[in-house]
Amino acid sequence: MIKDNKIFLWEKKRWFAKWVLNWVWGKSEWDETIEECMIREAKEEIWVDIEKKDLEKKALLHFYFENKPEWNMDVFIFNIIQYEWEVVETEEIKPLWFSLDNIPFDRMWASDTIWLTRILRAETDLEYNFYFDKDNWKMINYDLIK
Repeated sequence: MIKDNKIFLWEKKRWFAKWVLNWVWGKSEWDETIEECMIREAKEEIWVDIEKKDLEKKALLHFYFENKPEWNMDVFIFNIIQYEWEVVETEEIKPLWFSLDNIPFDRMWASDTIWLTRILRAETDLEYNFYFDKDNWKMINYDLIK
C-alpha cells in the first residue's frame, strides 16, 4: 500500500522471517483464488477488510530455497487501490510507514530491491525467479521472466 508518498510495510514478530520488513502474504487454501487468499490474509494478519475490486495484481514471484525445497513458493504481489482503514499492531506484525525516498531495503529480503523498485515505477505484470543459498537467506541469483 502506498499513501501520501509513503509505503506500508510490517515487521514480522514471530515465526518465519521474524523481524524482517515485509507485507501481507500467505499460502492459499485449496478452494480459494489468489484474490480470495489476499483478502483472507489481510483480515488475518492486519485485521482489515479488502474488497476484490480494490486489488490490482502487479507481479508473480517464484522463490526457490536450496536446502529447504518445502519453502519454495509462488507469491502474487497486489496493490490495494482503495482503502479506508488504519492498520493496527497485532501479535503477528508491527505496522510501519516509510517515505518512498527512504525505504529500508537493508531490513527486507534481498529480492525486494529488484521487484519493488519496478513496481514503484508503475510497472506491472512482472514475473521473476529468485534463488536462495543453502542458509535460505542470501539470494544467489534471479531470472526475469517478464
